[in-house]
Amino acid sequence: MRGMDTLKLKLTVAYDGTAYEGWQVQKVGTGVQQKVEEALAKLFPSAPRLHSSSRTDTGVHARGMVAHFEVARAEFKMPVAKLLLAVNAWLPDDIRVMAAARAKADFHARFHATGKQYRYCVWNHPAADPLLRTQAWHVPRALDLPAMRAAASLFVGTHDFRSFAANRGDVLKNAVRTLTRCDLRRSGSLLTFIIEGDGFLYKMCRGIVGTLVQVGQGKIEPDEIRKILAHRDRRVAGMSGPAHGLVLWKVYYKKGAVKRPRRKIGQALA
Repeated sequence: MRGMDTLKLKLTVAYDGTAYEGWQVQKVGTGVQQKVEEALAKLFPSAPRLHSSSRTDTGVHARGMVAHFEVARAEFKMPVAKLLLAVNAWLPDDIRVMAAARAKADFHARFHATGKQYRYCVWNHPAADPLLRTQAWHVPRALDLPAMRAAASLFVGTHDFRSFAANRGDVLKNAVRTLTRCDLRRSGSLLTFIIEGDGFLYKMCRGIVGTLVQVGQGKIEPDEIRKILAHRDRRVAGMSGPAHGLVLWKVYYKKGAVKRPRRKIGQALA
């Protein structure tokens, strides 16, 4: 839309990833992005494309996926608050736009993100919870939580996380990332891992959680995390947790990336 008078809108999207082949538009199967773009095409003749903050894999969920799109001012004839309702009217029940706002002209959902928070749920009980079968990894054996917390603390900081990233078939040039948080909360049998950082490698969170679960099972000593990180080899770390326990919880931006919308865009620009 270069040269056109356009608006940029920021969306926060939540979805249950069970039925989708991840976020991105797929050659085979359906991505969440495709469904949201199809909904936007019902509202805007130009059928705007979405640019997202992240890519989630098959079966991974999101509560705070951020994406932006541009649309000609002449096409946008509704209050921003109505955009939320209008898009959701065309979406399936397992996808919802949770927030919509005007963004600055130079805002980019991916390149301006300063950090992300992922959460991973484990149901630690002899019997699986049927209500969490698509939302949490069922681990029936009792886990040593103090050992897991001790190991989790060793992930915080700046490290080469090559040992916890899955291989996509290419050479990973830069695997250094900074984690600012790696916590474990317990509520009854439900364990929630909270992992925050400036960026994440392919399947990195699932590799961290899988390894921590094996620490809890006594298969890996907490202090071994330092050695595993130093090896920079995926083969020396623990297993990867299954996709369905993982949620992209939140994406962080610097203040001021989003404009405070006026009551009605069409009126404000007339």
